[in-house]
Amino acid sequence: MNDDLSNRRLATILVHAGRNTARSEGAVNPPIHRASTIIIPDVDELYNAPRKTYAIEGMAVQDALREALCAVEGACDAVLTPSGLAACTLALLAVARSGGEVLVTDSVYGPTRRFCDTALTRLGVRTRYFDPRVGGAIASLMTDATCGVFLESPGSLTFEIQDVPAISAVARASGVPVILDNTWSAGVCLKPFQHGVDISVQALTKYQAGHADVLMGAVLTVGSEWGRRVADTHRQLGLCVSPDDAYLVLRGLRSMAVRFERQSASALAIANWLVGRSEVAHVLHPALPSHPDHALWRRDFTGASGVFACALHPVSHQRLKSMLEGLRLFAMGFSWGGYESLVVPVDGNIKRTAAPWQAPQPLLRFSIGLEHVDDLIEDLEQGFQRLATPA
Repeated sequence: MNDDLSNRRLATILVHAGRNTARSEGAVNPPIHRASTIIIPDVDELYNAPRKTYAIEGMAVQDALREALCAVEGACDAVLTPSGLAACTLALLAVARSGGEVLVTDSVYGPTRRFCDTALTRLGVRTRYFDPRVGGAIASLMTDATCGVFLESPGSLTFEIQDVPAISAVARASGVPVILDNTWSAGVCLKPFQHGVDISVQALTKYQAGHADVLMGAVLTVGSEWGRRVADTHRQLGLCVSPDDAYLVLRGLRSMAVRFERQSASALAIANWLVGRSEVAHVLHPALPSHPDHALWRRDFTGASGVFACALHPVSHQRLKSMLEGLRLFAMGFSWGGYESLVVPVDGNIKRTAAPWQAPQPLLRFSIGLEHVDDLIEDLEQGFQRLATPA
């Protein structure tokens, strides 16, 4: 088995977590079992054995990935899902009850919001959205019907940092579980369980996989009660991931520390460059002192990822189209965390009911990849030249 990694630094944990030479017959990487049926030769063990009886539970490579994720984020257990969205919906289903109500940040990921407004509604679960900056005042929203609180910090489009410790303290006093979508930090620069969170959600599609070629999610827990509830719901839904995909995510995890550090540094350099552009109204990057939640970010986070946004001064659609479609290094796509740089206008995806979003349009979200930062800035410089040219 692995040595205790609890006192090791992140880069070391990412390289060594989940590795088990006995399980892999001495190989550095775990084996891939493309399996469904598991042979059980003993009749008495068919239904009562403390062992796996079907490969939907995962084999060596899935086990290795789960162990590694727990080591990174300080969790006790984790389950794997086919996508990040599946991880969000699994966590919500694990805490939901008919006639109950979930409190969800108004800046939540759009597909998660859609699930709340459709599937949860059909199941008799109400969703009430709250201002992302509510903090401890969320106490005024708690009722006997509240069965869960869903956070996302920062919001993946508008980048509000939530006061996770304050919200978690209120929820815990009421016996209500807190779920945090921690995808932005990849579990690297925010440790949710240290701030009172019960369930952490990750879209492993992003930084963990890192190569824009696999979909996967994870739900991590630290307490036995919610760990069992998540595991049971996961089993009841029949969720699983392929061994090949698990292998790809685990392989990406090994290099995540260096990729994350490089992408974080490049993103901050580009964000600072954008601050000085006359075309830019404001930049939404939590690590910038100008960000309204910068103090919370400094208190709770140890760093930042490579994803942020900027609002441009109003400009015609045709000029924006010319700017974006002419970029040579930045591509347009709805993801982040891969080795490639992405940009996408996101105004049309912002849905608010509790705290109206008021900012100049268009709003562009950037995911900074591994290209040289100077080349990326040159690409944006040429884009701004097109933005200024009449169509």
